[in-house]
Formats: sequence, structure tokens, C-alpha cells
Amino acid sequence: MAESRMAWDRLQSFMQSVFERVGMPPEDAKTEAEVLVWANLRGVDSHGVLRIEWYLELIDKGVMNIRPNIRLEKETPATFIMDADHALGPVVTTQAMRLAMAKARNVGIGWGLIRNTTHQGAMGYYPLMAAQEGLAGIAIVNGPPSMAPFGAAAMGVHNTPVAICVPGRNRRPLLLDIAMSVAAGGKLRLAKDRNTPIPIEWTLDKNGKPTTDPHLASILLPIAGPKGSGLAILFECLTGLMVGDPLLEPSLKKEPGADVHRQHGIVAAIDIAAFTDVEAYRDHADGIIDELKKLPRAEGHSQILVPGELEDLTHDERVRDGIPLPDGTVEKLKIAAQRFDVPLPDFVS
Repeated sequence: MAESRMAWDRLQSFMQSVFERVGMPPEDAKTEAEVLVWANLRGVDSHGVLRIEWYLELIDKGVMNIRPNIRLEKETPATFIMDADHALGPVVTTQAMRLAMAKARNVGIGWGLIRNTTHQGAMGYYPLMAAQEGLAGIAIVNGPPSMAPFGAAAMGVHNTPVAICVPGRNRRPLLLDIAMSVAAGGKLRLAKDRNTPIPIEWTLDKNGKPTTDPHLASILLPIAGPKGSGLAILFECLTGLMVGDPLLEPSLKKEPGADVHRQHGIVAAIDIAAFTDVEAYRDHADGIIDELKKLPRAEGHSQILVPGELEDLTHDERVRDGIPLPDGTVEKLKIAAQRFDVPLPDFVS
């Protein structure tokens, strides 16, 4: 399917202008735009600029707070709880990761909980912040039910994305960013924008039946069955329960307000030097990749890829050639451009 391409820097500038016109402070608008376009650059289009329609809807409803009062609720030398006041996720999560990184440098580890945030975008962005400064990073987010637990035909758990990133020496950081569902919820939005069917193993419809129609799909299915389902349950215990605001139980009990969009998350940074020699660690991280790539390739595979490598290759290609945008996403951008009187950049192809 042919898709129009737009230069990444022009797209990011456009997105920043839209968020500024909404009323976000310029620095927050810049962060929001950068995280969304970063996802597109890496081929994670499900978490990129196609989200603009939904974000504007949540801002209009007051669910996303464009001028939040972000504050620390609890803090120790190594830990903290940060209340986001329903900020847009990237705004508070970048702030929280910077604090976790500072704590890691001081005491070896920084572990932060974020409560009352909203959609955080592609989670890999945040642990990469740590890895780019020589630390190991972790980010996890949890929300209301979006996925059926193993054996169920209805939503009961969140699909709980988790991302881990570590630095190498000459190679790029190893970056794993996955959800506990077979496919991220944003993949359904992307399939709608592209008007393409989805694999039967991705979702169930509202009646609990498998479907290939992204317009009917509403219930995500767990990756690896009970394994993805089990991790999702435990991540609720490490996030919602830890900040004193469970998300799953109230939703399952249909308590008032439980269906309003909000999320809780974890950001963590680890000072490698607190455990081992940093230079040796970097060498060994590269060494793992070098040795894995020497293994014989399975039939049908031209290369052996490691976490984050495919996204790195996509990033390089899209920086050079522009970001492909399906018609449905282009239409969302045009609507935002018209509403806020921000010129939509020209396409490069």
C-alpha cells in the first residue's frame, strides 16, 4: 500500500505547534511531539501521530490535563511516588525518568512510581533516556482493563507495556519494548487507518468472539497465554496497588469513575557501576550481539535481529526518506491543522 511520506522534523514541528495551540506550555508541547514522532521514526506507528485525534478528544473532555500540577508525594534516596495530575504521559514520564536517573547516580538505583497519568506513548523512549547516559533503564505502565486474562472472553487486565534498555559500547543500546498482548491496542487504530484486516489471534469482539475486523475488535488477547496474562496481573500489583489506587478491581466491580482513562507507571534507572565494571559491561553487551549473529540462521530468515535493531534500521530509513503516513492518519492531521490553523507540512513523496 502506497503511503505519503513526510519529513520527520517538519512533522514534529507541526505536532508541537498543534499542542501549543491547544494550550500546552512550549516545553511540554515539544516533549509530547518528540515522543510521538520518535515512535513513528522507529516504525511503531501505532503509538505515533495517529494518536492526535484521541489525545485532542481527551484534552477536550478534561481527561488529559495540559497544565498539570505535577508533584512528589513520597520520596526516599532511592524511590519516589510522583502524582501526574492527569498530565499527558510523556510530560510526566520524562520528568520522572530524569529523577530516577539522578537517584541512580547518587545511590545506585532509582525506582519511581507515577500515579494519575494518561497515555504515555511508546514506552521504549524512557529507558533509552537512561541508556544514552550509561545507565540501565526500565519503564512499565498499567491501566484499566483492555485485555482478556487467559481463559476469559471479556476484558479483565491491562496489556501493560514494559520496556528495558541497556547500553553497549560500539553498538546501539539493546531496547526491548513489548506489551503483554499479542498486539498493542494502537495496532488496531493503525489497521483502521489503513483499512486492513488484522490476524485472527489478536483480539476478540465485544461478544468474546475472534475477529479479523479492526472495527469490531475490542478485547486484546495475551501474549503466550497464561504468561502474558500472569505478568499483567502482577504489574497491577507493582503499580496501582503500590500507589494506593488499584485500577483493575474497581473496573471489574464497575465502580463509579473506574472507566475514566488514567494510568499508573514505573520508571527505574540502574547505575551499572554500582554492581560491576561499566566498561566490561558495555563490551559484554556488544559481545552478546556479536556471538548471536554468528549462529546459523533458521530457514526463511536472512538475519538474526536483537531487541531494538529492527526499529533502529527503520529509524535510519525514515530519517532519510521521511515517515510514511496512511490515509487515515493524514486525515487526522488535516483535521487538527484546520482546527488550530496550523499549516500541514508538504509531503516528500
